[in-house]
Amino acid sequence: MLVVLYASFWTDYLWFRSVDYTEVFLTQLRTQAIMFAAGAAVMGLFVGVNTYIAYRVRPTYRPFSLEQQGLERYRMTIDPLRRMIFWGLVGVLALMAGASAAGGWQTWLTFSNQEPFGVTDQQFGTDISFFMFTYPFIRLVMSYLFGGVILALITSVITHYVYGGVRLQTQGERATPAARVHLSVLLGIFVLLKAVAYWLDTYGLAYSERGYVHGPSYTDVNALLPAKYILAGIAVICALLFFANIIRRGAMLPIVGLLMLGISAFLLGVAYPAIVQQFQVQPNEARMEEPYIERNIEATRAAYDVADAEIIDYNANTELTPNELASEAETISGVRLLDPNVVSTAYQQLQQIRGFYEFPEQLDVDRYPDAEGNLRDTVIAAREMGAVPADQDNWINRHLVYTHGYGLVAAPGSEVDDTGRPAFIERDIPSSGELGIDQPRIYFGERTSDYAIVGAPEGAAPREYDYPDEASGGQQSYTYTGDSGVPVGGFFNRLLYAIVLRDANFLLSTSELNSESQILLNREPRERIQQVAPFLSLDGNPYPAVVDGRIVWIVDAYTVSDAYPYSQRVSFGEATSDTSTQTGAVQQQPTDRLNYIRNSVKATVDAYTGEVNLYEWDTEDPVLHTWMNAFPSVVQEHEEIPQELLQHFRYPEDLFKVQRHILAQYHVTEPGAFYSGGDFWLVPDDPTQESGISQPPYYLTVQMPCPSRPEDNAEAAEGGGAAEEPPSETEGAEADQCDPEPRFSLTSAFVPRDRPNLAAFMAVSSAPGEDYGQIQLLQLPTDSPIQGPGQVQNSFNSDTEVADTLNVLRIGDSETINGNLLTLPFGGGLLYVQPVYVQSTESQAEPYPVLRRVLVLYGGSIGFGTNLQDALNQVFEGDPSELPEDLEGVEGGTVSPEVRAALNDATAAYEAGQEALQAGDFAAYGEANEDLAAALEQAARLMGGGSQVDDSGTAEPSPAPSPEGE
Repeated sequence: MLVVLYASFWTDYLWFRSVDYTEVFLTQLRTQAIMFAAGAAVMGLFVGVNTYIAYRVRPTYRPFSLEQQGLERYRMTIDPLRRMIFWGLVGVLALMAGASAAGGWQTWLTFSNQEPFGVTDQQFGTDISFFMFTYPFIRLVMSYLFGGVILALITSVITHYVYGGVRLQTQGERATPAARVHLSVLLGIFVLLKAVAYWLDTYGLAYSERGYVHGPSYTDVNALLPAKYILAGIAVICALLFFANIIRRGAMLPIVGLLMLGISAFLLGVAYPAIVQQFQVQPNEARMEEPYIERNIEATRAAYDVADAEIIDYNANTELTPNELASEAETISGVRLLDPNVVSTAYQQLQQIRGFYEFPEQLDVDRYPDAEGNLRDTVIAAREMGAVPADQDNWINRHLVYTHGYGLVAAPGSEVDDTGRPAFIERDIPSSGELGIDQPRIYFGERTSDYAIVGAPEGAAPREYDYPDEASGGQQSYTYTGDSGVPVGGFFNRLLYAIVLRDANFLLSTSELNSESQILLNREPRERIQQVAPFLSLDGNPYPAVVDGRIVWIVDAYTVSDAYPYSQRVSFGEATSDTSTQTGAVQQQPTDRLNYIRNSVKATVDAYTGEVNLYEWDTEDPVLHTWMNAFPSVVQEHEEIPQELLQHFRYPEDLFKVQRHILAQYHVTEPGAFYSGGDFWLVPDDPTQESGISQPPYYLTVQMPCPSRPEDNAEAAEGGGAAEEPPSETEGAEADQCDPEPRFSLTSAFVPRDRPNLAAFMAVSSAPGEDYGQIQLLQLPTDSPIQGPGQVQNSFNSDTEVADTLNVLRIGDSETINGNLLTLPFGGGLLYVQPVYVQSTESQAEPYPVLRRVLVLYGGSIGFGTNLQDALNQVFEGDPSELPEDLEGVEGGTVSPEVRAALNDATAAYEAGQEALQAGDFAAYGEANEDLAAALEQAARLMGGGSQVDDSGTAEPSPAPSPEGE
């Protein structure tokens, strides 16, 4: 056991040294050692001293009785072993207490390094830091003191009983004077601690869940709070009665004190608050809880960093003229049509190159410049090393040969090529494209969970598989040149890792390792960051970026707590659960409850060297500053962030999910309206799924409208709409100065609690800059006619012209896949956009989706085209002379009469073929197939060549070029 413990300890130290974070390891180890020693000492000393006292004050002579005769046999057995039993008992209890105390090392570090919030709570007038850092530590100390007293009392009673100090069945006194004094002191200490606990419980009311919302309720403040103070005083009196029993014989005073404390605890701590709640509060709950609901709203909005969320009343006017709408189309030309959840298969088939490379199930969205230098939404993925080929899967290939992935693949989110495939701007092996990657090798990534052994002496033949190269005999080989691993060239380190990893190959495969061999461990970015920053919670979706020619993983990190007073607690896992987490494409967060969260740190991991960098992001977070006091050199200052890295930062998804979960209710700030809950919202279900899971947020470049101005309200009144109260002069000035520009944003929709229509649209500016993190909510009128995502999907599915076209694409061995349903502000209203992909169902064909159609809905009009502009033109049907240049010449309507006639011919031919087949008339079946092929070809030609028909009459997507570009 000692060998295993040493091996684990030393290999951990070697790893932290290899990544230059020994400060974290040593600080954590030192703190745990101190906590262990303190916990073990408190428990061991208190229990040991009291047990020893109980033994020393044992009576010399014991009364003759059957009870004592029976105990004498135990005493004769115990006495020869009493020292061993004593030290064994004390040692075991001390070890258990010490191990438990060591687990509270983070509580001690935050207490001893705490930073003030500069904000006081409304009930006690205490800085928030007391509740976040001091209160948890006091609770931790109290738990050990209670545990020590209780265990000491138990061991003392047992010792007194065994040695005759306490007699249960003997006539006369039940306890000797020495035993009575000893036990009275212990009980007095216990009750005195209870008095302190009652006082401490008053601050614990800040987390009460008794009322309508979390935090102190009317009953807590007016009934339970004074009751706690009274009970603390009674407990002090009761403790004094126990101490008085030291000089006064008899058990009357302690018994009276205990009865008084027990009855008071029930009457004051249970019955009285229940009566107040039942008969005073519940009949008038809305009025009596109003100030406490207001406190909860204020604290919750501050704790989740949504206090500055801007709510814009949005009338969602869809009555503009077609020409006005057409002019707005220029603002959404860059809408992302590639769905990161759908096109992963296309990336896999077109850019996998070899079967052992893998792409994630959900790709990532970042921003890269186009030819003019303008940033555009880009769907990006890393080509990582997956499973070793099954027939070559052995220890050497798994850990020494197939060690790394190679390169990134990227495509603009708003573009596809002529065949509907992603228009790659970075592709192939070796890497080529616009991103300028100098070091494409990926030794650290999301799919590299196993260790790798790399490195070789200078001049040695490389053995790691680098990339396929037919000109060089099938592959290029490579030798890792970094120094971020732990050396395993020597026997001692090999032995340690053979023990820790339970793998004898470190010792048996000596010819495969060399003097320069090093082992790469903890290769997943989240795992790597969690090791060096255990005080942070990590976002579930790391994403790769190209920075200075290198591939780095960017991971958003959070400081979270469940100790912010009056704030509403939520489950982290439930608040962030949606389609992406349920399918496993994104890491599911734990179900831990929290009521405070900040995106305090941006973390990066170099995909080649594994270097971890932590950058301060939220410069005003007291929790982060507390941890920076505890680990001074772990998190770099905000000013140290490289500029090229900065442009790839984005607003984190999990923080946004938690905030939208909160804002679904806490956009209501008036306590009365909050109590009624009539204006609460819900995150809609993902309409592209059938499981009823929440729709995930989407990264989009959108142009948000300006806040309403007084003249806008006046115009609404003239038009018959209800005029709203004019905003303040400051708000009016802000509206006049507003000059909205399209911004990279993270977006989501809301629906009312009991209705399917759209209630609001939420967006947060995600590109670093002055507006980063600004949350805007477009709040629609309660009688909004705007359809919600589920209704829109139903409208698309039930539209006859859309259905006719999709049926053509589905005929044969093909299926259609609905992409993400995007919502975005447009023309004073809200526009829905959904890409539609076609994919073969033939498994032998290794199918992948290609973009064939784009659906849009604005107001009550549906557009359905081969691209976004076609679909928009069908909705707007403006004057071609006044349309933007790229919209001219496109006719309105979705399916022309000629196309409909061709589709009817195809349907008739298909039905005739099926009848002939059932009748066994194969000649007629062949003629029907020819008619079907002709009709489908005619329909495809009229609709822009979106499909081609093979000799069997099967409509399939146009074939894509091979990965080699042939």
